[in-house]
Amino acid sequence: MGFQRSISSSSALKWLGFVTAVWVQSISGNNYTFSNYSGALKSLMNLNQLELNNLSVAKDVGKAFGILAGLASDRLPTPVILLIGCFEGLLGYGVQWLVVSRTIQPIPYWQMCIFLCMGGNSTTWMNTAVLVTCIRNFRRNRGPVSGILKGYVGLSTAIFTDLCTALFSNDPASFLVLLAVVPFAVCLTAVFFLREIPPASSAAEENEETRYFTIFNIVAVVVAVYLQSYDIIGIKTGVFSVAFASILLFLLASPIAIPFHSFIKSLNYGEQDDLEGRIQEPLLRSEIAAAEKEVIVVAAVAAEEEEKKRKKPVLGEDHTIMEAVLTVDFWVLFVSFLCGVGTGLAVMNNMGQIGLALGYTNVSIFVSMTSIWGFFGRILSGTLSEYFLK
Repeated sequence: MGFQRSISSSSALKWLGFVTAVWVQSISGNNYTFSNYSGALKSLMNLNQLELNNLSVAKDVGKAFGILAGLASDRLPTPVILLIGCFEGLLGYGVQWLVVSRTIQPIPYWQMCIFLCMGGNSTTWMNTAVLVTCIRNFRRNRGPVSGILKGYVGLSTAIFTDLCTALFSNDPASFLVLLAVVPFAVCLTAVFFLREIPPASSAAEENEETRYFTIFNIVAVVVAVYLQSYDIIGIKTGVFSVAFASILLFLLASPIAIPFHSFIKSLNYGEQDDLEGRIQEPLLRSEIAAAEKEVIVVAAVAAEEEEKKRKKPVLGEDHTIMEAVLTVDFWVLFVSFLCGVGTGLAVMNNMGQIGLALGYTNVSIFVSMTSIWGFFGRILSGTLSEYFLK
């Protein structure tokens, strides 16, 4: 009975960890929100447009140091990686808040570049911890896992933007408080629950994972449509805004029902299996022990022979940095990101200035809508990739 309970607990903890991973991703896209407060930095620090652009470059350079998080993921446990990211983000965005809220005098330009770089780099630690751990926990569903998690990263900009608009009338100082404090609190929560747990080992478990991931996808789409509706309606004051924020937080918290359901379901199955086992155990104990020894020996020999035959991992298995660099797939991804991602970042970083130049006083709706439609692209790409791979 203890063995069955440990299995049920393991399954529930795996899903609880994935839920907290979704929450981390929901707040880790703060690197794309620069347009929401760039105008305040520009006026307070007396910057011209070129200097403001260089600040956004410093922020993006922080993401370029994401290699440090990748190297650390093979040597440090997940909680440590999350802690590094949340404390770095608290410091980076916290100093920006002190400047924008006029709590302190504007700091020298080069120092602001450093703190923006720290804020940008903090998200790489969060993303690495979450993606690496969850993909290892759900090896047979890597596409849906990456699609859901990266989709929530896309939504996080809209979540921050619309919450700030609803609760704080789009105030830049309040927005920076959210960017500093909320990721810190969510990552501290994830530290206790996000762990590497053995992946599914049976067809029944894989089918269960597929059903649960479908629910996650549905919830994510509902959140995206809900955010889009709020942007289109345009009523962003009074009781309506408070109601919007409350419902949004409820939708984001709703996936917590999945680990509870998994635990109850597994526990019931475990009790049934345990009852059958106690009836048959006196008759089969010696036979099972002998069979287990034989299986272990055969498996060890087969694994050793397979390891001799195969010198490098195949696509879908864990690679070291050097093994990845020596593959064509790595360079296809590298060139794709190098040529494609920069254009999107350039638009996102300058969305505020573009909107003001076109005569719009409130550009947050454009930032939010770009985030929402980026989400649909991310989640669709993850689902389609897994379909074609299978």
